[in-house]
Amino acid sequence: MSKTYNQRCNIASTLDIIGDRWTLLIVRELFQGFSKFNELKQALQGISPNILSERLQFLENEGIILSRLYSKHPPRFSYALTDKGKELRHVLNALAIWGQQHLDHPYSKVVHSKCEQEVGVTYYCPHCEMTSDDLRYVQVERSD
Repeated sequence: MSKTYNQRCNIASTLDIIGDRWTLLIVRELFQGFSKFNELKQALQGISPNILSERLQFLENEGIILSRLYSKHPPRFSYALTDKGKELRHVLNALAIWGQQHLDHPYSKVVHSKCEQEVGVTYYCPHCEMTSDDLRYVQVERSD
């Protein structure tokens, strides 16, 4: 996880954090309610224990998850998403919606809990109080 894109781009910088193999799947499982190392390892069949440990430590260092010691002998931790981590639900949902629209054989669909109908991604401008698909990227002034 030491390689980075080294580009001045929000997408590249975000992928530096969550773009490694398994990382978003770990976040997905935390959303599903799995919180202990062995639960995560079992849910993510194929991940090695050392990769899972490395990813969990990295996510904690990035402020996406918190660990809590729940057993001293042997030391065992549970993991939970921080507020910052919980905001990744939008990324996961957008990826799932893209998959349901473009995979030959999607595994699931994202639906509105109340009516069970498929949902789509929408962008909302709080200034105009409107939804919009007329978007563009603008540079942010930085002092560095």
